[in-house]
Amino acid sequence: MIARKIAYNVVFNATAKVLSTILALVGIGFITRYLGQEGFGEYATALAFFSFFGALADLGLYSVATREISREGANEEEIIGNVFSLRVFTSLLIFIIAPLIVYFFPYPPEVKKAILLTAAAFVFSSSYMVLNGVFQKNLAMDKVAIVELIGKVIQTAIIILAATNDWGFLAIISSILFYMIFNFSLILLFSRKYVKFHLHFNFIYWKKFLKMSAPMGISVIITFLYFKMDTILLSVIKGSADVGIYNAAYKIIENITFFPAMIVGLTLPLTSQFIFSQKERFREISDKTAKVFFLLIIPLFIAVMFLANDIMLLIGGSEFAVSANTLRILIIALAFIFFGNFFNNILLAGNLQKKMMLALGFCAIFNISANLVMIPLYSYTGAAITSAITEMLVIAITSFLTYKYLDYVPKIENWARFVFSGMAMAFFLFIFQGQNFFFLALGSSAIYFIFLWLTKAITATELKSIMQKDVA
Repeated sequence: MIARKIAYNVVFNATAKVLSTILALVGIGFITRYLGQEGFGEYATALAFFSFFGALADLGLYSVATREISREGANEEEIIGNVFSLRVFTSLLIFIIAPLIVYFFPYPPEVKKAILLTAAAFVFSSSYMVLNGVFQKNLAMDKVAIVELIGKVIQTAIIILAATNDWGFLAIISSILFYMIFNFSLILLFSRKYVKFHLHFNFIYWKKFLKMSAPMGISVIITFLYFKMDTILLSVIKGSADVGIYNAAYKIIENITFFPAMIVGLTLPLTSQFIFSQKERFREISDKTAKVFFLLIIPLFIAVMFLANDIMLLIGGSEFAVSANTLRILIIALAFIFFGNFFNNILLAGNLQKKMMLALGFCAIFNISANLVMIPLYSYTGAAITSAITEMLVIAITSFLTYKYLDYVPKIENWARFVFSGMAMAFFLFIFQGQNFFFLALGSSAIYFIFLWLTKAITATELKSIMQKDVA
């Protein structure tokens, strides 16, 4: 059944992404210890510009292309050929103007060179990302997960070699470029199995497609403004050391956000297909997605609240122990990010991207305004608090829009049992606080899932459907 195939993809991708996240955290551990607070702040600043370039060139192509090829009778070759060509064109354009953008920022020459390296990496990243829609439609995201996992192994190896052999800051940044080149090459090759597209330069089609995707593209830029602009504002207002402290915690949160993005990405083709034609199927899929999000965020929230100090010591070393409270604040933002992804996905499937754009625009204005007040007063703590409040605002507005225009409110089955299981986990961490970190992390996770089982919050049927792959 399709549901089982989705479940298989979720489990497979989650496993690969967990491994990728572990590798990413290992890489961050080497980078923080090698570069220190200021150097890591410069590294985070360069990556913030990587996200900035991505936001500028996104244009909503990926999400809308996924939606369009999922429609019945869609001409995949024409859609992917034109969208891929358009993405390559915009990426190269951004790469060309990147030096002009960087020129106006008061960064040292080495940081400016690092930003230009991320601009080159972005060309490959953005080009392969638009192809992910092909794999999403065919429920074959496991192939993407494998490629990205191997690429992450390569990147982490380069980081470790650079740190241990003192190759310098730019060698660390170059690992991103090699990672993206590898991913692009293999994803392009694998996509040929599903659609043998060629470069299309149909400017009339480009114009038509951009009219559809522009609101989503603007939303991506707006999302960047409240999701990454804090790092750039910190770098200008406070300096690299404060950026390093903030991003040591933020990178941990950022590496977890793949879960909601991955799950809504896998369900977007189906929500787009059923949202108008089969309302009950749409509700069933959406409610299951909300349930998975609720299941995941409870243990993450509780674990970080109790173990933030140990997590920062493990990831960043003693120099970044000061980031622990920042991490505790940002885990609140993460809880809202999960459901922000959820409601944004539904609004996109329901062709309400213009409404979503206005909502996110308001949130971006709030975020930047609040950061301009909070960062000068409270530095990275102010940025973290602003992030949490902004994400809460996103949930409030997008959930209201979903209810008003699509008459949908998520129903999370057995939510009280999830909360009870989380309380059991928190009790375990409270009783054994001060013990070995790995004992606490593994033990509390076991407690959580044991209580999920005992309370039947997750049934045997659900577990069986996840573990069995049925491609029919």
